[in-house]
Amino acid sequence: MRLQKEAILTNQTFQNKEEAIRKAVELLVQAGAVDEGYVDAMLDRENIVTTHMGNFVAIPHGTDEAKTMIKKTAISIIQVPHGVDFAPDEEQEKMAMMIFGLAGVGDEHLEVLSQIAIFCSEVANVVRLVNADSPEEIIQLLEEVDI
Repeated sequence: MRLQKEAILTNQTFQNKEEAIRKAVELLVQAGAVDEGYVDAMLDRENIVTTHMGNFVAIPHGTDEAKTMIKKTAISIIQVPHGVDFAPDEEQEKMAMMIFGLAGVGDEHLEVLSQIAIFCSEVANVVRLVNADSPEEIIQLLEEVDI
C-alpha cells in the first residue's frame, strides 16, 4: 500500500472524536477506498469500543459487517497537535494527536495496523509525527517502517 499525501491532513482541530472520525472517512472516500456509508461503520465501532490505542494515537476503523463497503486497502492520517478526546465517557481522557483512519480489504489491514502500532509504541515517534510540517514529512517518517 502506498501512502497518498492527499489522504493526509496536518494541523487540524476537532470539537470531538465524531468530527475527527468523519474527516478520516471523508479522506478515505476521496481516495476511492470506501463508500460514504463507511462512516456509520466507523462510528459504530467507536461506540462498541474506543479505537484509542494509547500514546496519543487513535486508529478508527469499521465493523466487520462493513467489509463490503471497502473498495481497496487505504489509510488516512490526520495530525491534531492540540488533540481530540477519544474517551468513551466524560470521566476519562484519551487524547489523540495522530488519527489513522483504516480500511482494509480482507485481512490486509492487520499488517498495516501492526506496523502503525509498532511505530507508535514509542512516544518519540508519535512526537515526530505530531511535529511534522507536511504530509510529505509524515510519509517519510512512516516509510521508515514500510507503512
